Amino acid sequence: MAAAMQLAARAKGRADIRVTVVNATERFTERMRLHMTATRQQVADLSVPEMLEGTGAHFVRGWVTAVDADARTVRIDDDRTLAYDTLVYGLGGAADTSAVPGAEHHAYTLDSASDAELLGDRLTRLDGGTVVVAGSGLTGIETAAEIAEQYPAADVVLVGRQEPGASMNPKAGAYVRAALDRLGVRVRAGAEVRKVLPGGVELAGGELVAADAVVWTSGTRVSPVAAGAGLTVDERGRIVTDGALRSVSHPEVYAVGDAAAIRQGYGVMHGTCQGGMPTGVHAALSILRVLRGKQPKAFRFGYYHTPVSLGRTDAVVQFTRPDDSPRRICLTGGLAVRYKETVTASPWPTYGRMKKMPASGAFWPRGGRFTRIGRTK
Repeated sequence: MAAAMQLAARAKGRADIRVTVVNATERFTERMRLHMTATRQQVADLSVPEMLEGTGAHFVRGWVTAVDADARTVRIDDDRTLAYDTLVYGLGGAADTSAVPGAEHHAYTLDSASDAELLGDRLTRLDGGTVVVAGSGLTGIETAAEIAEQYPAADVVLVGRQEPGASMNPKAGAYVRAALDRLGVRVRAGAEVRKVLPGGVELAGGELVAADAVVWTSGTRVSPVAAGAGLTVDERGRIVTDGALRSVSHPEVYAVGDAAAIRQGYGVMHGTCQGGMPTGVHAALSILRVLRGKQPKAFRFGYYHTPVSLGRTDAVVQFTRPDDSPRRICLTGGLAVRYKETVTASPWPTYGRMKKMPASGAFWPRGGRFTRIGRTK
């Protein structure tokens, strides 16, 4: 969306440029709020066509089934084929339910609004019961906390190899664990799920943990479309890019967000909301530079923070170095809640500014929240 709106805003009035957005549904899913959808809380119903209205960008509803990078075409599920001169590839990650037997068939995920709604239906019918959240990373923490707060009669068990908050500094990590304890979440750290069963999970060593519902938040995978298209991908299937976010094998393809293996000085970026909008904007600016006969500039990015919700009234924000290692500074409690909500809501005023932006306007508010979170130069 950031790439499309930036391109459309700057290409207004140019008959030789047509921007098309392809998405499986008209609904724009805020993935950072899917744990709220799963617990039947009201979130904004955002429409992709409405968001694009007035930008000049066109919307095509369809599930992308294949890309032919040599023919420069995109195939969607109703057998339509769309031709392109330049492609921005943003098919991001999803829960990796293929790594553990039974996860694909017996576990719920938070990949889409419909997935979250399915989990919500199950939670409302539990009347207590046990919910196992598999994966003690940030998504697992937020999911376990949200379910425990919204369904206090449920027995929520968070299972993972590491202690929750292990990537944070000691103060922030201890705060996360204390909050989970306060909410009644039982943490099983140092445990590995080897199999998901219809009635629970089997841990390494053979122990069975009974559950009425299992939520899978352990690991992600990317769409196989990029590899099938003949693009150069890494071991995880992400498109390998040059410094300007172009595919190293097909430079007319730009990869953004979770779909891209983008190398920075500290290593390859990992999938995060912090990188999504900056990569989209940078891809748009690179495309526009190439259309003007110029070379695109290199993308530079540094992480800034890790905000984690702990229910609706508590949170922790771990500030980080550019390589995502934790700083000593963190926010907790109500201040962290307000900070996280501001960050989570931040794309919408930015998109609004993009829609009104003149062709020569600044693409990213200088000195503002977004340039600090993900710096693009």
